[in-house]
Amino acid sequence: MNQSQLLQPVLFGGLFIGVLSGLPIIDIGNCCCCLWVIGGGMLTAWLQQRERPEPLTLGEGAFGGFLAGIAGAVVYLAVAIPVSIVTAPLQRGMMEFLVDSGADFPPEVLEMLENMGSEGVIVGVLIWFVVMLIAGMIFATLGGLLGVLIFRPSPPAPPYPPAPPSPAPPPPPVPY
Repeated sequence: MNQSQLLQPVLFGGLFIGVLSGLPIIDIGNCCCCLWVIGGGMLTAWLQQRERPEPLTLGEGAFGGFLAGIAGAVVYLAVAIPVSIVTAPLQRGMMEFLVDSGADFPPEVLEMLENMGSEGVIVGVLIWFVVMLIAGMIFATLGGLLGVLIFRPSPPAPPYPPAPPSPAPPPPPVPY
């Protein structure tokens, strides 16, 4: 498979991984066995297989999934930074409410909550980017392998055997 045929499936698989992993609440799907990451690898394998009549090899599916995992981590970073910056004030308000509520928190936790700002959000996203990169390279590769096995075209049915020759007609009766 040449690079131009591989680029589009990898980008779509990476978009699937990155967007679904970067959105709040929807990203919980990754808690279920890296659902979005494996799904992105499977999507990549399906798109690769759709472009060709012969079956994909396991190596091609694994490589496509691997690249989709890397692309997914980059897309995740592009989605998660703006989303985190937009939701940071809401998170900050929730943290202030917890601190002001009079709950009995250890001093270390209170200090951490008070020091959380937009810088902490960006650092958290960067840490999750590294986690997504590693998880994407592993689990999207597995998804690509799984996609090859699931979406492999079935072999054509064998032709029907030829019909047996018709029996010879019975000989005419012999007169007595």
